[in-house]
Amino acid sequence: MARQNSLFPFTGKLGNIIGYRRNGKYFLRGVPEVVRQTPATRSAAYRFGVASRLGALIRHTFYNDLDIACDSGHINRLNKALVTAAGNITTIKGFRFNQHTGIDRFFTIAPRLFRNEVLHIPTQSLSQYKGVTALEVKIIASRIDFQSGQASGKQTAVITIDSRMPFRGTNIPLDVPGEGTLVITLQVRGMDHDLPSSNRQYLAADIIVVATPQMPKVYNKHTYARRSVSGLKMPLTLTLSHSCQDTVQRE
Repeated sequence: MARQNSLFPFTGKLGNIIGYRRNGKYFLRGVPEVVRQTPATRSAAYRFGVASRLGALIRHTFYNDLDIACDSGHINRLNKALVTAAGNITTIKGFRFNQHTGIDRFFTIAPRLFRNEVLHIPTQSLSQYKGVTALEVKIIASRIDFQSGQASGKQTAVITIDSRMPFRGTNIPLDVPGEGTLVITLQVRGMDHDLPSSNRQYLAADIIVVATPQMPKVYNKHTYARRSVSGLKMPLTLTLSHSCQDTVQRE
């Protein structure tokens, strides 16, 4: 590699030369004549491309509503989490937009989403910090269709909790329109006399819910069960193509 000594260093491709920056210094290298990719390399590149698009979709969905600054490495951390997820989007639950602080710093018992889409923050003792007299809690909920790459609906709600008083819990009803996966980010800012702290140790924003749509189970064949009635075993037949919807507690 060669170091750039010009007055106007550059990064990126220029003809058959690539300029890049490393540790504050600028260098040059040539473009390889042939790029050889193994099937494993192509597969890894494809997975990374998919993860990058999903990561951008998630970030753009929540960025405009977040009131805290994300850490400088959050983009790479989110992309890595999505690559590791291998298609199971629910595994990004717990992702921190600010890696320095999570909502568990403020709530020792995590919030839960009930089946009727009510976000419940349980009764608990709140941690006490010098200079923090209240918690501003912001809920950002959105429907994201990861297949089409669209966010169809969004709802935000803000509550303030006096951290000096016993906390009896609260419920926040959600009514997010649209279809797709319900993704909820919970933001918490430590406050003092209604002014938010500038200390990143008291600023958190975590993805706390990733609830995928529940698909109905369809039975396409007669299913038989044997039941004992007065000592006799009789067949019990389910109706052909009977459809039933499972009810699942979301957490």
